[in-house]
Amino acid sequence: MLTLLWSRLCPLLLVLLLSSQASAERIKDIASVNGVRSNQLIGYGLVVGLDGSGDQTIQAPFTIQSLKSMLAQLGVNIPANVNPQLTNVAAVMVHADLPAFAKPGQTIDVTVSSLGNAKSLRGGTLLMTPLKAANGETYALAQGSLLVSGFGAEGADGSRVTVNATSSGRIPNGATVERTVDSPFATAPTLIMNLNAPDFTTAQRVAGSINAALGVGTAQPIDAVSIEVQAPADLADRVAFVSIVENLQVDPASAPARVVVNSRSGTIVIGSDVRVETAAVAHGNLVVTVSEDINVSQPGAFAGGETVVTPDSEVVAEQENARMFLLDAGITLQELVAAVNGVGAAPGDLIAILEALQQAGALRAQLIVI
Repeated sequence: MLTLLWSRLCPLLLVLLLSSQASAERIKDIASVNGVRSNQLIGYGLVVGLDGSGDQTIQAPFTIQSLKSMLAQLGVNIPANVNPQLTNVAAVMVHADLPAFAKPGQTIDVTVSSLGNAKSLRGGTLLMTPLKAANGETYALAQGSLLVSGFGAEGADGSRVTVNATSSGRIPNGATVERTVDSPFATAPTLIMNLNAPDFTTAQRVAGSINAALGVGTAQPIDAVSIEVQAPADLADRVAFVSIVENLQVDPASAPARVVVNSRSGTIVIGSDVRVETAAVAHGNLVVTVSEDINVSQPGAFAGGETVVTPDSEVVAEQENARMFLLDAGITLQELVAAVNGVGAAPGDLIAILEALQQAGALRAQLIVI
């Protein structure tokens, strides 16, 4: 009776939820169903048909070894003491992502990357390559012609021009799925929704939104990431149920106050919730300039002396006027940026100011250096 009632109410409830206007984010944009994910596949294969740009087998002996093994399986035996020097073959690694619920017979894209010293994979064809998962089982077979976006040209004098990478390429729909990955979606007694960004407040709001739409007790937060949701046992009803849940609107909690500094590029990102307590900041630079000149002392024509070269160095140190500005308690991001820009601080100076504010206990934010 419950399943029949749910199947009748489901379409009407879905229409009502989708037609509602809200400025918040959908649950499907901030969370995912536990177990519904892609799986990585990898394989080793050979690319043939290259125009002399393949592996130099002297430096890549595994290429000729793989070629001999493949030909032996096809009934062609090459003596062990014979090593063909083929430059139209390249050893490659093949990898792909197997989507959730992928069924046998469906196709997925694959990426092919050179493993040896091949100059280019342009114009090559990947031979049948098994793609395996971490458990060692084969889940797809890859084969097809490569699409290489890069281009390279080399002159007789050794000069070379390369546009993008020519040592890797892709094969759209280049692998056929051979096995289905088991998923707990159909068999689990309950569904677990995992947030993309852990947050206790957001987890509580997601559970509240589900309970408000589908009834009290339908969802309960487990921790800062997971929300347990009671779902129908029937598979068709469960799919419709998840469709409704993932389209519910939720207002996520604001992110923690953080200041992120990229020490390599000097990029600084300050979150909107960053606050600064009362502090006085003095900012000034010491500029040292060193200039080198050369003086030449040359004696007269009949003086009998020697020409002498003497350096003339000049070192000047200038101390810029230190600028002090006052930061009031609880100032906003806009006020902080305006105050720092007012003293003409460069990104490197701003990093030093933020670090000093944190050490003084005046920066109400987490300073992260990447």
